[in-house]
Amino acid sequence: MDELDPLARIPEPIKHTAARIEDWVHEQREARALRAGRLPALVAYPGYGGDGWVRVLARVLLVEPGAERGAQYENVRGWRSFTSLALNDVDVTIAAGDERHVVTADRGGVVDAIVPIRLEPGWREVTLEVAGSQPVAAPVFVVDPATRFGVVSDIDDTVMVTSLPRPLLAAWNAFVLDEHGRTPVPGMAVLYERIAQQHPGSPFIYLSTGAWNAAPALSRFLSRNLYPAGSMLLTDWGPTHDRFFRSGKEHKRLQLERLAREFPDVRWLLVGDDGQHDEELYGEFANRHPQNVRAVAIRELSAQEAVLAGGRKHADTRSMHPWVWSPNGGGLARELSSLSDLQVL
Repeated sequence: MDELDPLARIPEPIKHTAARIEDWVHEQREARALRAGRLPALVAYPGYGGDGWVRVLARVLLVEPGAERGAQYENVRGWRSFTSLALNDVDVTIAAGDERHVVTADRGGVVDAIVPIRLEPGWREVTLEVAGSQPVAAPVFVVDPATRFGVVSDIDDTVMVTSLPRPLLAAWNAFVLDEHGRTPVPGMAVLYERIAQQHPGSPFIYLSTGAWNAAPALSRFLSRNLYPAGSMLLTDWGPTHDRFFRSGKEHKRLQLERLAREFPDVRWLLVGDDGQHDEELYGEFANRHPQNVRAVAIRELSAQEAVLAGGRKHADTRSMHPWVWSPNGGGLARELSSLSDLQVL
């Protein structure tokens, strides 16, 4: 038998049965929607960037005629956000000034792309457009090359009180979430605003295991409760090619590693809670990338919250960096203020 050509195409991994079923269902829904005259619309999420590049985040949906700008879909709440129909594998043009780049939305209609566009530091906009739709503006926070500090924050039970059993949390965020029915963790918005004032121009990254379907509601919650503007890194709902449900823990781990590569000179304040895997993930990350961590702040759940979360997940993994714990933002602020040598506050 002849030897295989070393340049032969490597076959794609075999998809999980759930993923194949999901793809088939989506293809049927998409075909019916296109026959019914639905049109593509873009919903843009806050991205970020650095010196000469930006990471653009958005989602392509199929909407009723007249709603191509996507505004009404940005305000969709609860289960309707989950049933919104994404348009897969469609080309999206990203433009800024005279620069134009074409990327492709993934199998969930999500655009998550790095493009070589040079913008001045601070909040800027790029324009997104898909054939048959109106262009939309996508905000991106461009980090100044001189920046040396940033914040990575969990969302559920860190900035927003969940009060739900963990097994129901993903379903709640996808099907029910209405930001008016959720309350902020006391003092966290004030803490973050003080940090933003102490470190002007520093990026805030809200890292969550929530689905992109919930992104508009989460953005409204953060804005309404006066949290500093920042980029959100969420995940897609449903199966992957090799498992029934996505791993939220792995999602967070991969995004932290990515931030370390993209911003090698930034040291992050990592903020989470003790009801999930935040302590474990932050400890692992801090030990792998000690130069990229300034400190770790953990919000302690109340007794009731801990019961709903399935208990506290105190990790054995720690790092040599400063770690602080408190049940609210005020307590974390006091603990961080005591770290005067780190100048976090």
